[in-house]
Amino acid sequence: MDRRQFLFGAAAGSLALATQPRALAARLGGTPVAYITADLESHVVVLNLETMRVRERIATGPGPRSIESIHDWMAVVAHTEHGVVTVLDAATSGIRAELDDFAAPRYTAVHPRHPVAYVTDSTNEEVAVVNAKSGRVLWRTQVPGPARHISISRDGRTLWTALGTKAARVAVLDTSDLRRPKLSRTFAPPFLAHDIVFAPDGRTVWVTSGSEHRLALYDRDRSPRRVLPAGAPPQHVTFARDKAFVASGDDGTVHRRRLDGELVRETRVPVGSYNVTFGWDRVVSPSLGRGTVSVLDRNGRVRGVRKIAGAAHDACIVFGP
Repeated sequence: MDRRQFLFGAAAGSLALATQPRALAARLGGTPVAYITADLESHVVVLNLETMRVRERIATGPGPRSIESIHDWMAVVAHTEHGVVTVLDAATSGIRAELDDFAAPRYTAVHPRHPVAYVTDSTNEEVAVVNAKSGRVLWRTQVPGPARHISISRDGRTLWTALGTKAARVAVLDTSDLRRPKLSRTFAPPFLAHDIVFAPDGRTVWVTSGSEHRLALYDRDRSPRRVLPAGAPPQHVTFARDKAFVASGDDGTVHRRRLDGELVRETRVPVGSYNVTFGWDRVVSPSLGRGTVSVLDRNGRVRGVRKIAGAAHDACIVFGP
């Protein structure tokens, strides 16, 4: 579609659907909420994690797919099919910026100390560096493949990205200069890789398979320390300090694991719950196929399941008003 129509429609819709509470109220006291992309309905659902009630719906341009929190006060939304990235402001429940110079933005990793987002642009085979505060693209690093899932180390000095949804190679980028990442190397995982997530210890990296019932734990080396049996691919990972949660949408499960990879608990959730995120002692997994969202506690027990949209692709947690 025409990019100018996209941006105009999103701006008009945000005024119609999103409330605009004062930023001061957010500073004085707020509530952790889940932002969930409703990609068939062109908005982001704001869900109260305690009551499981929808607080509001923030209108965006069409096709919001992935979403990532920026230090709890902003969020980056990738509209893959339309080549647009939206930055949302949690204090105002509004659109802070829209960037339309992407081909197919996929997923985002956020620098641990700065409002800098690394967005994979798969068609252009790039990792774009976005200053979320100013709403500007600072740099683009070429990688040898269609980058998708991406994660950054705790010290902010290393990025890993899978070069495809079933990736034969993983790219490693040096982010010592956080505004200008450099491609360091690539390596072949023991299977076709899908999701990549750095663990809280800052050293271990979890890589899931896009084609097999397996996942691998790396210590930043080319060869994994452990390869473990897992649920149906593709799987996605999030961490709650000393716990890992691995969602398998085709199985309709969330596995709670120890940081060494050992399985502790299997929890049933609606089929299609592919993506998973953690924050404020809650695990959130939206269902792409059923439009539900499941909220679990930090031990992996279901606190509630709610239908929120026709489809719910991804989620993050922010501190809203």
